[in-house]
Amino acid sequence: MKIINIIGGGLAGSEAAWQIATRCGDDVRVRLYEMRPDFMTPAHKTDSLAEIVCSNSLGSENKLEQNKISAAGILKEELALGNSLILNCAESSRVPAGGALAVDRVKFSQLVTQKISEHKNIELVREKVNKIPADGICIIATGPLSAPELINSLSEKIGENYIAFFDAVAPVIAKESIDFNKAYVAGRYSQGDDYINCPLSKDEYLKFYNELVNAERALPHDFEKNLYFEGCMPIEVLADRGVDTMRYGPMKPVGLPDPKTGREPWAVVQLRQDNLEGSLYNIVGFQTGLKWGEQKRVFALIPGLENAEIMRYGVMHRNTSLNAPAVLDKYLRLKDFNNIFIAGQLTGVEGYMESTAMGLAAGINALNLLNNKELKPWPDESAIGSLIRYLNTASAKHFQPMNANLGIFPALDVKIKIKDKKLKARQIRDRAIEAAQKFWESI
Repeated sequence: MKIINIIGGGLAGSEAAWQIATRCGDDVRVRLYEMRPDFMTPAHKTDSLAEIVCSNSLGSENKLEQNKISAAGILKEELALGNSLILNCAESSRVPAGGALAVDRVKFSQLVTQKISEHKNIELVREKVNKIPADGICIIATGPLSAPELINSLSEKIGENYIAFFDAVAPVIAKESIDFNKAYVAGRYSQGDDYINCPLSKDEYLKFYNELVNAERALPHDFEKNLYFEGCMPIEVLADRGVDTMRYGPMKPVGLPDPKTGREPWAVVQLRQDNLEGSLYNIVGFQTGLKWGEQKRVFALIPGLENAEIMRYGVMHRNTSLNAPAVLDKYLRLKDFNNIFIAGQLTGVEGYMESTAMGLAAGINALNLLNNKELKPWPDESAIGSLIRYLNTASAKHFQPMNANLGIFPALDVKIKIKDKKLKARQIRDRAIEAAQKFWESI
């Protein structure tokens, strides 16, 4: 029996295991290691696989009929072509979120756990792995909260070429505790009604701002590094950048007129549904590292949330990722150890579906290596390929984690520059899907 070891049962590890298990013969088994529940992280709360902690949103979806195209949507289309476990489970546990794919966290992770546990080609091992196996093919998918012992084992192989930054989680509010005499339901520019909006006047905003920037923070031990990924910036750190910064970010009021006045408020706090029942809502863009008592005090200054019941407080945790351009090849292997693959956020991508995509790619590559088949690079024109290309070609000296975005796709091969952004996005999408389809047909 041939074995592929996967360390880490998050989104990427689960996806990698699924891709291998559903494509291999009876002579191959996946051994998936997950250290929870015996060893927990600061952010995880359950023993379920693929538990998501920062936001329940998995990003936007393409609305082809409306010509609304995004890199996140292209990525989902490509994952669908590969029968992604994570995408399929997300579709089965989704909650309303306008043009985005959002899930009921609990049902989503439970479904992933069930699928993995029941597959005959996967052995789920509840055990902490402190050292990378010396022999055989291994996929490391331990994520941004990797255990220090495993990171030390990895560092012994690649040196100190990894970076650390801090990530934060937004609070979740009980819907029944929101005051709808002040809050209102609406989507931006009247597109849907999937968000609860809490309007602030200028005076209310300034009071909230002053209390927020002066609130007591729960600082991590090595906080002085002060490294954040821009896409998950703690709200208090964003506020430190200037009094109006939040109004041009998560508290932007544009397109959200208050039905009581007919006018756009000075600022708006939005809440998005967090579970299928619609009983929980997370505060959009309000990742935070404030102390819990301060969260309750400061967020109660938001109109409509004066008596809000916080069901899960925001927390801050340390994230780790590799310096991908320095240590990874185009197949997501360590350059000096071609039997060791890296998957998920540890590769240097940022985002749930991006992590899933790296798990999918690593799983397929690992299986081909095991079967002595040619490893084929993902096409640069695809969303998955553009992410891997970024990991390989970015500056090692200034490397930072990256989301899927249209800016990392190769330029369109056109003689005349396309000025229409929607048309350009559509052409990038069509080219990406065509390239991805050809890739899937070739493997």
